[in-house]
Amino acid sequence: MTDQKPAGLAELWLAGGAQGFNWLPVFVADEQGFFEKHGVRIVYKRMGSVDKATAAVLEGEADLAITPPEGAVADFVRGGELRIVAANAVRLPMSIVARPDIGSLAELRGKKVGTSSLTEGTAIYTQIMLAAEGLHYPGDYEFALAGIHTKRWEALQAGEIDCAPQPAPWNFLAQDKGYNLLGEVCAAIPEIVFTAVIGKASWLSANRDLVTRFLKALIEAHAVTNDAAGQGITLPIFQRITTPDSESLARRGLEYMRGMGMWPQGLAVPDRALKTTIDLMVRANLLDNSKRDAAEGVFDRHYLEGAA
Repeated sequence: MTDQKPAGLAELWLAGGAQGFNWLPVFVADEQGFFEKHGVRIVYKRMGSVDKATAAVLEGEADLAITPPEGAVADFVRGGELRIVAANAVRLPMSIVARPDIGSLAELRGKKVGTSSLTEGTAIYTQIMLAAEGLHYPGDYEFALAGIHTKRWEALQAGEIDCAPQPAPWNFLAQDKGYNLLGEVCAAIPEIVFTAVIGKASWLSANRDLVTRFLKALIEAHAVTNDAAGQGITLPIFQRITTPDSESLARRGLEYMRGMGMWPQGLAVPDRALKTTIDLMVRANLLDNSKRDAAEGVFDRHYLEGAA
Protein backbone atom coordinates (compact mmCIF):
# COMPACT_ATOMS: atom_id res chain seq x y z
CA MET A 1 0.00 0.00 0.00
CA THR A 2 1.35 3.46 -0.83
CA ASP A 3 2.16 5.83 2.01
CA GLN A 4 0.33 8.73 0.39
CA LYS A 5 -3.18 8.54 -1.00
CA PRO A 6 -3.40 9.65 -4.65
CA ALA A 7 -4.92 13.11 -5.03
CA GLY A 8 -7.92 11.82 -6.92
CA LEU A 9 -9.32 8.35 -7.23
CA ALA A 10 -11.34 7.56 -10.33
CA GLU A 11 -14.55 5.68 -9.57
CA LEU A 12 -15.15 2.43 -11.42
CA TRP A 13 -18.58 0.81 -11.09
CA LEU A 14 -18.05 -2.94 -11.01
CA ALA A 15 -20.97 -5.36 -11.31
CA GLY A 16 -21.28 -9.02 -10.46
CA GLY A 17 -23.90 -11.59 -9.59
CA ALA A 18 -22.93 -12.84 -6.14
CA GLN A 19 -19.49 -11.19 -5.81
CA GLY A 20 -18.41 -14.28 -3.93
CA PHE A 21 -15.56 -16.78 -4.02
CA ASN A 22 -14.23 -16.00 -7.51
CA TRP A 23 -14.01 -12.32 -6.54
CA LEU A 24 -11.29 -13.09 -3.99
CA PRO A 25 -8.58 -11.25 -6.00
CA VAL A 26 -10.83 -8.18 -6.28
CA PHE A 27 -11.19 -7.97 -2.51
CA VAL A 28 -7.46 -8.63 -2.09
CA ALA A 29 -6.75 -5.72 -4.45
CA ASP A 30 -9.10 -3.49 -2.50
CA GLU A 31 -7.95 -4.39 1.00
CA GLN A 32 -4.23 -4.43 0.13
CA GLY A 33 -4.46 -0.99 -1.47
CA PHE A 34 -3.67 -2.08 -5.04
CA PHE A 35 -6.63 -0.22 -6.53
CA GLU A 36 -5.79 2.90 -4.57
CA LYS A 37 -2.14 2.68 -5.65
CA HIS A 38 -3.30 2.80 -9.25
CA GLY A 39 -5.74 5.65 -8.64
CA VAL A 40 -8.98 3.62 -8.71
CA ARG A 41 -11.89 3.40 -6.30
CA ILE A 42 -14.30 0.50 -6.84
CA VAL A 43 -18.03 1.02 -6.45
CA TYR A 44 -19.54 -2.46 -6.08
CA LYS A 45 -22.83 -3.30 -7.75
CA ARG A 46 -24.10 -6.66 -6.55
CA MET A 47 -26.80 -7.65 -9.03
CA GLY A 48 -27.95 -11.03 -7.66
CA SER A 49 -27.60 -12.95 -10.93
CA VAL A 50 -25.09 -13.29 -13.75
CA ASP A 51 -27.69 -12.24 -16.33
CA LYS A 52 -28.29 -8.99 -14.49
CA ALA A 53 -24.56 -8.31 -14.18
CA THR A 54 -24.16 -8.62 -17.94
CA ALA A 55 -27.21 -6.45 -18.53
CA ALA A 56 -25.89 -3.77 -16.15
CA VAL A 57 -22.86 -3.23 -18.39
CA LEU A 58 -24.91 -3.34 -21.57
CA GLU A 59 -27.37 -0.78 -20.21
CA GLY A 60 -24.72 1.52 -18.73
CA GLU A 61 -25.58 0.85 -15.08
CA ALA A 62 -22.04 -0.44 -14.50
CA ASP A 63 -18.68 0.25 -16.14
CA LEU A 64 -17.37 -3.32 -16.02
CA ALA A 65 -18.58 -6.66 -14.75
CA ILE A 66 -16.89 -9.82 -13.56
CA THR A 67 -19.26 -12.54 -14.67
CA PRO A 68 -19.54 -15.61 -16.93
CA PRO A 69 -18.82 -14.47 -20.51
CA GLU A 70 -21.60 -16.23 -22.42
CA GLY A 71 -23.81 -13.14 -22.45
CA ALA A 72 -20.97 -11.04 -23.83
CA VAL A 73 -20.24 -13.63 -26.53
CA ALA A 74 -23.89 -13.75 -27.57
CA ASP A 75 -24.09 -9.96 -27.69
CA PHE A 76 -20.88 -9.68 -29.72
CA VAL A 77 -21.98 -12.09 -32.44
CA ARG A 78 -25.22 -10.11 -32.76
CA GLY A 79 -23.11 -7.06 -33.53
CA GLY A 80 -23.30 -5.66 -30.00
CA GLU A 81 -20.75 -3.74 -27.96
CA LEU A 82 -19.84 -6.17 -25.19
CA ARG A 83 -16.23 -7.34 -25.05
CA ILE A 84 -14.06 -9.53 -22.85
CA VAL A 85 -10.96 -7.67 -21.70
CA ALA A 86 -9.47 -10.20 -19.25
CA ALA A 87 -10.11 -13.51 -17.51
CA ASN A 88 -10.90 -13.67 -13.83
CA ALA A 89 -11.18 -17.47 -13.46
CA VAL A 90 -10.36 -20.27 -15.91
CA ARG A 91 -11.33 -23.40 -13.97
CA LEU A 92 -14.68 -24.65 -12.66
CA PRO A 93 -14.24 -25.39 -8.93
CA MET A 94 -17.57 -27.10 -8.40
CA SER A 95 -19.30 -30.42 -7.99
CA ILE A 96 -22.78 -31.67 -8.83
CA VAL A 97 -24.34 -31.93 -5.37
CA ALA A 98 -27.44 -34.12 -4.96
CA ARG A 99 -29.84 -35.22 -2.27
CA PRO A 100 -28.56 -38.14 -0.13
CA ASP A 101 -30.86 -40.61 -1.92
CA ILE A 102 -29.44 -39.84 -5.38
CA GLY A 103 -26.24 -41.76 -6.00
CA SER A 104 -25.26 -41.04 -9.60
CA LEU A 105 -25.69 -38.58 -12.46
CA ALA A 106 -27.79 -41.16 -14.31
CA GLU A 107 -30.32 -41.04 -11.45
CA LEU A 108 -31.09 -37.40 -12.26
CA ARG A 109 -33.52 -38.43 -15.00
CA GLY A 110 -36.81 -36.69 -14.29
CA LYS A 111 -35.25 -34.59 -11.55
CA LYS A 112 -35.12 -30.83 -10.95
CA VAL A 113 -31.71 -29.18 -11.25
CA GLY A 114 -31.09 -25.83 -9.58
CA THR A 115 -29.19 -23.22 -11.58
CA SER A 116 -28.57 -19.47 -11.59
CA SER A 117 -29.42 -18.96 -15.26
CA LEU A 118 -30.94 -20.80 -18.19
CA THR A 119 -28.46 -19.35 -20.69
CA GLU A 120 -25.14 -18.82 -18.88
CA GLY A 121 -22.70 -20.55 -16.58
CA THR A 122 -24.11 -23.34 -14.44
CA ALA A 123 -26.86 -24.37 -16.87
CA ILE A 124 -24.35 -24.98 -19.65
CA TYR A 125 -21.93 -26.95 -17.45
CA THR A 126 -24.73 -29.13 -16.15
CA GLN A 127 -26.04 -29.89 -19.63
CA ILE A 128 -22.59 -31.04 -20.76
CA MET A 129 -22.07 -33.29 -17.75
CA LEU A 130 -25.51 -34.89 -17.95
CA ALA A 131 -25.29 -35.35 -21.73
CA ALA A 132 -22.29 -37.62 -21.11
CA GLU A 133 -24.68 -39.81 -19.08
CA GLY A 134 -27.29 -39.84 -21.85
CA LEU A 135 -29.52 -37.23 -20.23
CA HIS A 136 -30.55 -34.30 -22.43
CA TYR A 137 -32.29 -31.00 -21.87
CA PRO A 138 -35.10 -30.41 -22.35
CA GLY A 139 -36.87 -33.70 -21.84
CA ASP A 140 -34.87 -35.81 -19.42
CA TYR A 141 -34.74 -33.30 -16.53
CA GLU A 142 -35.79 -29.75 -15.78
CA PHE A 143 -34.01 -26.63 -14.64
CA ALA A 144 -35.23 -24.47 -11.79
CA LEU A 145 -33.96 -20.91 -11.45
CA ALA A 146 -32.78 -21.21 -7.86
CA GLY A 147 -30.35 -18.27 -7.78
CA ILE A 148 -26.70 -18.05 -6.83
CA HIS A 149 -24.86 -20.84 -5.02
CA THR A 150 -25.97 -19.84 -1.51
CA LYS A 151 -29.60 -19.77 -2.64
CA ARG A 152 -29.17 -23.12 -4.41
CA TRP A 153 -27.88 -24.63 -1.18
CA GLU A 154 -30.95 -23.33 0.66
CA ALA A 155 -33.24 -24.71 -2.06
CA LEU A 156 -31.50 -28.09 -1.94
CA GLN A 157 -31.92 -28.35 1.82
CA ALA A 158 -35.57 -27.30 1.53
CA GLY A 159 -36.25 -30.04 -1.02
CA GLU A 160 -37.17 -27.53 -3.72
CA ILE A 161 -34.55 -28.98 -6.08
CA ASP A 162 -32.92 -32.39 -6.37
CA CYS A 163 -29.39 -31.30 -7.20
CA ALA A 164 -27.29 -28.31 -8.19
CA PRO A 165 -23.76 -27.48 -9.30
CA GLN A 166 -22.12 -26.08 -6.19
CA PRO A 167 -18.71 -24.43 -5.89
CA ALA A 168 -16.18 -25.02 -3.15
CA PRO A 169 -16.42 -24.85 -0.24
CA TRP A 170 -20.22 -25.33 -0.38
CA ASN A 171 -19.72 -28.68 -2.12
CA PHE A 172 -17.62 -29.84 0.83
CA LEU A 173 -20.13 -28.37 3.29
CA ALA A 174 -22.90 -30.36 1.59
CA GLN A 175 -20.79 -33.52 1.61
CA ASP A 176 -20.16 -33.13 5.33
CA LYS A 177 -23.94 -32.92 5.85
CA GLY A 178 -24.61 -36.17 3.98
CA TYR A 179 -25.32 -34.92 0.47
CA ASN A 180 -23.67 -36.70 -2.45
CA LEU A 181 -21.05 -35.28 -4.81
CA LEU A 182 -21.90 -36.91 -8.13
CA GLY A 183 -19.07 -35.53 -10.22
CA GLU A 184 -16.46 -32.81 -10.55
CA VAL A 185 -17.23 -30.25 -13.23
CA CYS A 186 -13.54 -29.59 -13.89
CA ALA A 187 -13.03 -33.27 -14.79
CA ALA A 188 -15.53 -32.88 -17.63
CA ILE A 189 -14.47 -29.34 -18.59
CA PRO A 190 -10.78 -28.86 -17.70
CA GLU A 191 -10.27 -25.28 -18.90
CA ILE A 192 -12.81 -22.57 -19.67
CA VAL A 193 -13.36 -18.87 -19.23
CA PHE A 194 -15.44 -19.35 -16.09
CA THR A 195 -15.67 -15.64 -15.30
CA ALA A 196 -14.31 -12.71 -17.26
CA VAL A 197 -13.96 -8.96 -17.02
CA ILE A 198 -16.43 -7.61 -19.57
CA GLY A 199 -17.11 -4.08 -20.75
CA LYS A 200 -18.86 -2.09 -23.44
CA ALA A 201 -16.63 -1.17 -26.38
CA SER A 202 -17.59 2.51 -26.43
CA TRP A 203 -16.99 2.91 -22.69
CA LEU A 204 -13.74 0.93 -22.82
CA SER A 205 -12.38 3.09 -25.62
CA ALA A 206 -13.30 6.31 -23.82
CA ASN A 207 -11.77 5.11 -20.53
CA ARG A 208 -8.69 3.20 -21.70
CA ASP A 209 -6.41 4.58 -18.98
CA LEU A 210 -8.85 3.72 -16.19
CA VAL A 211 -9.29 0.19 -17.55
CA THR A 212 -5.51 -0.25 -17.72
CA ARG A 213 -5.05 0.89 -14.13
CA PHE A 214 -7.85 -1.39 -12.94
CA LEU A 215 -6.29 -4.38 -14.70
CA LYS A 216 -2.83 -3.59 -13.32
CA ALA A 217 -4.20 -3.68 -9.77
CA LEU A 218 -6.07 -6.91 -10.41
CA ILE A 219 -2.97 -8.54 -11.92
CA GLU A 220 -1.08 -7.77 -8.69
CA ALA A 221 -3.92 -9.23 -6.64
CA HIS A 222 -4.01 -12.43 -8.69
CA ALA A 223 -0.30 -12.91 -7.98
CA VAL A 224 -0.93 -12.65 -4.24
CA THR A 225 -3.96 -14.96 -4.46
CA ASN A 226 -1.96 -17.63 -6.28
CA ASP A 227 0.95 -17.55 -3.83
CA ALA A 228 0.56 -20.05 -0.98
CA ALA A 229 2.77 -17.77 1.10
CA GLY A 230 0.04 -15.13 0.86
CA GLN A 231 -2.56 -17.29 2.58
CA GLY A 232 -2.38 -15.10 5.67
CA ILE A 233 -3.92 -12.39 3.49
CA THR A 234 -6.23 -14.46 1.33
CA LEU A 235 -7.70 -17.01 3.77
CA PRO A 236 -9.43 -14.52 6.12
CA ILE A 237 -11.04 -12.79 3.12
CA PHE A 238 -12.03 -16.09 1.53
CA GLN A 239 -13.53 -17.30 4.81
CA ARG A 240 -15.49 -14.08 5.21
CA ILE A 241 -17.07 -14.38 1.75
CA THR A 242 -17.69 -18.13 1.85
CA THR A 243 -18.03 -19.93 5.20
CA PRO A 244 -17.56 -17.37 8.01
CA ASP A 245 -18.21 -19.98 10.69
CA SER A 246 -15.66 -22.52 9.47
CA GLU A 247 -12.02 -21.75 8.81
CA SER A 248 -11.37 -25.41 7.96
CA LEU A 249 -13.97 -25.41 5.17
CA ALA A 250 -12.66 -22.10 3.86
CA ARG A 251 -9.09 -23.38 3.89
CA ARG A 252 -10.16 -26.54 2.06
CA GLY A 253 -12.00 -24.52 -0.57
CA LEU A 254 -9.21 -21.99 -1.08
CA GLU A 255 -6.52 -24.65 -1.44
CA TYR A 256 -8.75 -26.63 -3.83
CA MET A 257 -9.20 -23.58 -6.08
CA ARG A 258 -5.61 -22.42 -5.94
CA GLY A 259 -4.37 -25.95 -6.57
CA MET A 260 -6.38 -26.30 -9.78
CA GLY A 261 -5.08 -22.97 -11.10
CA MET A 262 -8.43 -21.21 -11.08
CA TRP A 263 -7.14 -17.63 -11.02
CA PRO A 264 -4.99 -17.03 -14.13
CA GLN A 265 -1.66 -15.30 -13.76
CA GLY A 266 -1.74 -11.96 -15.51
CA LEU A 267 -5.51 -12.32 -16.09
CA ALA A 268 -4.63 -14.30 -19.21
CA VAL A 269 -7.41 -15.53 -21.50
CA PRO A 270 -6.02 -18.84 -22.84
CA ASP A 271 -7.06 -19.63 -26.41
CA ARG A 272 -8.14 -23.12 -25.36
CA ALA A 273 -10.31 -21.74 -22.56
CA LEU A 274 -12.08 -19.28 -24.86
CA LYS A 275 -12.61 -21.95 -27.51
CA THR A 276 -14.13 -24.22 -24.85
CA THR A 277 -16.54 -21.49 -23.76
CA ILE A 278 -17.64 -20.99 -27.35
CA ASP A 279 -17.85 -24.72 -28.03
CA LEU A 280 -20.08 -25.28 -25.02
CA MET A 281 -22.37 -22.46 -26.14
CA VAL A 282 -22.70 -24.14 -29.54
CA ARG A 283 -23.38 -27.52 -27.93
CA ALA A 284 -26.01 -25.96 -25.67
CA ASN A 285 -27.70 -24.32 -28.70
CA LEU A 286 -26.87 -20.85 -27.42
CA LEU A 287 -24.67 -20.02 -30.42
CA ASP A 288 -24.97 -21.03 -34.05
CA ASN A 289 -22.06 -23.17 -35.20
CA SER A 290 -21.48 -20.82 -38.15
CA LYS A 291 -20.59 -18.07 -35.62
CA ARG A 292 -17.95 -20.16 -33.83
CA ASP A 293 -14.85 -18.53 -35.36
CA ALA A 294 -16.31 -15.03 -35.35
CA ALA A 295 -17.16 -15.34 -31.65
CA GLU A 296 -13.48 -15.42 -30.69
CA GLY A 297 -13.34 -11.74 -31.62
CA VAL A 298 -15.20 -10.93 -28.40
CA PHE A 299 -11.82 -10.86 -26.61
CA ASP A 300 -10.18 -7.49 -27.13
CA ARG A 301 -6.64 -8.23 -26.03
CA HIS A 302 -5.37 -4.65 -26.37
CA TYR A 303 -6.39 -3.66 -22.84
CA LEU A 304 -4.63 -6.58 -21.21
CA GLU A 305 -1.54 -6.01 -23.33
CA GLY A 306 -1.55 -2.41 -22.19
CA ALA A 307 -1.78 -3.42 -18.54
CA ALA A 308 0.97 -6.04 -18.88
